[in-house]
Amino acid sequence: MGSGLAELRALMVPGEKLLAFASQRRLFALAHRRAIIGATSGRFIALYRGLLGGYTPFDVRWQDLNDVSIRAGTFGADLTIVSMANDDLGSQEHPSSRMTFHGLGKREAQQVYTICQAQEQSWREKRRIRDLDELRAQSGGVQIGAQPGAAGFSAAASAGGDPTERLRRAKEMLDAGLITDTEYESIKARVVDAL
Repeated sequence: MGSGLAELRALMVPGEKLLAFASQRRLFALAHRRAIIGATSGRFIALYRGLLGGYTPFDVRWQDLNDVSIRAGTFGADLTIVSMANDDLGSQEHPSSRMTFHGLGKREAQQVYTICQAQEQSWREKRRIRDLDELRAQSGGVQIGAQPGAAGFSAAASAGGDPTERLRRAKEMLDAGLITDTEYESIKARVVDAL
């Protein structure tokens, strides 16, 4: 498992941290080499090692994670990941892909599941806010030649100031832990919407 974990770490980008990992138990890997999965600070990664060497990676960015489920049995746990084939538009229907990893160590799989579940909930709320903002933008009109204080500029004017300054302050608050990712995305959407 040590070499598989080293290969998994080699796939990580600079600044990415491995939060939890699980490997397939030997009982479930009789016809192939064991798979290893990991939850990082930026994505879910799975690594299928080849019988004669090499590996095939599978990864899902957290923003593309649609659902995660776990089924724990007597001899191991099965983790299922459902991801969206995302084109980065919030309110579009997306086809999904499903991947199940059988026979993982139960305790380790539960740790990976907990991280995936937290990310799924966080990104579901971010997508909901983004969808609402996109629907609001679709339902509204374009205001040509609007002046400060007129409709459309009230959010920027009432918040007092330059949009780049508001975004910088919001980012500082996010980095300091004063606001959540969802609140930051909401502020960012309001600032952009007011332009």
